[in-house]
Amino acid sequence: MAGHFEPLPGGGAAAPLDEVEISILRSLAVQLMELIGPGEEAPEGEDPLAALFTDGPSEPPSDPALARLFPNAYGGPDEVPDDATHAAAAEFRRYTENDLRARKREDALAVVRALDALGPVGGSGGEGAVDGAVLRLKPDESRQWLGALNDLRLAIGTRLEVTDEDESGELLRLPDSDPRKPMVMAYLWLGGLQESLIETLTA
Repeated sequence: MAGHFEPLPGGGAAAPLDEVEISILRSLAVQLMELIGPGEEAPEGEDPLAALFTDGPSEPPSDPALARLFPNAYGGPDEVPDDATHAAAAEFRRYTENDLRARKREDALAVVRALDALGPVGGSGGEGAVDGAVLRLKPDESRQWLGALNDLRLAIGTRLEVTDEDESGELLRLPDSDPRKPMVMAYLWLGGLQESLIETLTA
């Protein structure tokens, strides 16, 4: 898995992706949407505009991966907040988490839609097989992909218990028999994709 992004003339980014990469990216994006959840829907007959002002949760998610995606705005992850900090974090979360969840779902959905739009391109794998394709993203799509790639790495990194001190060293030394190895390889590959996409946006 060596796909990486290159800048496109006039903005945007492009990356060649093979059949396996397309399948993995799509599967991970769908799993990310499932992790984030469907979100709150307005009850039937209720004004959709009013739903925009519906309070969100005041406490962080219990799932560690979700807690990493939706951290408290005040206090560090290892801090025991005092009453004032806890109250401020809860108040901030009530008014921001629903919107943040919606944006993260849209970013992941943008990945799925872009991959689905590639369609079958044929090749040696038989009629209609996807051997590979070149993914081309507009600047706004690139930013959505960047958000989704970041969220995927945060979620996977949390499951792998990756620390800031050891981004890859210990993980790279895992034997192939370790059940975490496929997730580790996906984590590192996503990091390369993310880094190359950042470079296209800052070029």
